[in-house]
Amino acid sequence: AGSRLQHEYVPSAHLSAACTCLAWAPPGGRPPPDKDGPQRKKRKSEAAEVDKQLDILAIGTAVGSILLYSTVKGELQSKLVGGHDNRVNCVRWHQDNCCLYSCSEDKHIVEWNTQTCKVKCKWKGDNSSVSSLCISPDGKMLLSAGRTIKLWDLETKEVYRHFTGHATSVSSLMFTTVKPMNENKPFDGITGLYFLSGAIHDRLLSVWYIRSDRKEKNAVMSFTVTDEPTFIDLTVSEVKEEPVKLAVVCRDGQLHLFEHILNGYCKKPLTSNCTIQIATPGNDGDSTPKPVPILAAAFCTDKQSLLLVYGNTLQPIIERVSLNTSESHICLIRDVQKALALKTDVAVTKVKTPVVNSDTKVLVPGIPGHSGAVKTLSLGKEKKKSKRKPGEPEDSIEERLGALDIDVSKVKTPGGLPQTDSFAVLLVQGLESNDADILNKVLTTRKETLIKNTVARMPIHAVIPLLHELTKRLQGNPYSASQMVRWLKFVFTLHASYLSTLPDLIPQLGMLYQLMESRVKTLQKLSRLHGRLFLLVTQVAASETVQDVTEINQTAKLVYEDESSEEEGSDDEMIADKDSDENWEEDEEKEEQSDEQDMTVEKEVNGDSDLEPENESEEE
Repeated sequence: AGSRLQHEYVPSAHLSAACTCLAWAPPGGRPPPDKDGPQRKKRKSEAAEVDKQLDILAIGTAVGSILLYSTVKGELQSKLVGGHDNRVNCVRWHQDNCCLYSCSEDKHIVEWNTQTCKVKCKWKGDNSSVSSLCISPDGKMLLSAGRTIKLWDLETKEVYRHFTGHATSVSSLMFTTVKPMNENKPFDGITGLYFLSGAIHDRLLSVWYIRSDRKEKNAVMSFTVTDEPTFIDLTVSEVKEEPVKLAVVCRDGQLHLFEHILNGYCKKPLTSNCTIQIATPGNDGDSTPKPVPILAAAFCTDKQSLLLVYGNTLQPIIERVSLNTSESHICLIRDVQKALALKTDVAVTKVKTPVVNSDTKVLVPGIPGHSGAVKTLSLGKEKKKSKRKPGEPEDSIEERLGALDIDVSKVKTPGGLPQTDSFAVLLVQGLESNDADILNKVLTTRKETLIKNTVARMPIHAVIPLLHELTKRLQGNPYSASQMVRWLKFVFTLHASYLSTLPDLIPQLGMLYQLMESRVKTLQKLSRLHGRLFLLVTQVAASETVQDVTEINQTAKLVYEDESSEEEGSDDEMIADKDSDENWEEDEEKEEQSDEQDMTVEKEVNGDSDLEPENESEEE
């Protein structure tokens, strides 16, 4: 009555699973219409005293779960999960037992037992999403709607009747009559009843009639409104001659009231008996009155007055208005600003400032796990500290880190040498920013173990960009190509399993294959040429060394001659032996020289003279 907020509940998962629909459980477990009928016996599990007060609220969420919240206890009573795997569009309680029906974007309707929190039954309600539900007055039938409307028999879960429905998804369904108009025939609980439906982006509300035969599927009458209906309330006609009163709130903030006796077919759409709008007085300061949107409306129990909800959704104003339908258009003037100002004053006082204790430790952002003591705020000093005089030098980063008591030495890497993990980080940064300097620094490294560790520690997502970069560099000069081959070798050995899972691996590595094939094609010819050149070069070198050597004078420097002929013979042999020995040693020296020259020539031909010996085999 005072339009104050009485209760507020925010589900823990309100960001990931937003609330999409709500429904109040019938009070005390009894159907609301039959107030004079016999009260059924309460189960032991239910509370001993009968509460007229509404308590349990079923809340559907965007992820498919349903929350049952007790407003009396102010806590979540239970959670229904496992029924839907998509957004819940509508929840409806059965009148006289602990049964809840829900429909969802996943095309299914679920019947829940709210005491065991389990799915009683689940069936497919439509080919598209089911957006709205309504239970018949006797509780034996269920209306469901996506775009077409279906009437289900709840015992057999079979479609009893089909209706054409709307072009867009239906947003509201409700029965308008409890008893049929002609009381001659026996009443089976459903035949002869009327129900109403409204859809999004549709300015017509349709009324449908449930017949005993299946012939007619179209609406019997329709109500026209100015914009898409957002909230509908009606008084159910219980007696034959009693008209149905309908209050429809539209998206444009107007309220339309209809009053009509439902008695068969009507071709023309019916217009509203009365339209209600609310506006500001527009006197002080602002001369033009502004419209105030009506958010919802509901009939009071006497059916002669309305509760209007208007203003903004965060702080709505609720007002009771008695109906005077003699005028076709009513504009109520309400000063919303004053009402809101009163409420905001009350709200502001509720703000509390947290008290900070001097012993409290607060985590400082930046370095994880580091805590620094919070200084108690003395505002005057704080302001003086923060403002630096123009003459003063600015604190260095080292000093600031010292103020945060972080060990600066730990931050720097020992010896300034790049670690393997830092190499992997550098490589990823270089690939992402396409920075040639960083990539050159990393990719020109020669240590096999460093390359292997870097490739092993790099993240999976960087493998393909690295391959593209290596392919690009392989097309460059042969020296850098020999470096890149090492990286390629480790990428393929360490990440083979990941690469084999990629569906588009062949086009990704196409350029690399072509490069390798084009390089390998000429290998055979080159090796033959290398062999021939090697033979030629060694022969040329050998002949040159032979020409360069000066001829040795073979004549003896000294000759001893003895008288005896026998001794003469042996001496000659000795001299010959000596000569031949000397010649032998000289020949060996010559051959060694020529071999060394051959080697140097061969290296020059291969272009290996600059390379380290370990690169020779790979280059060949």
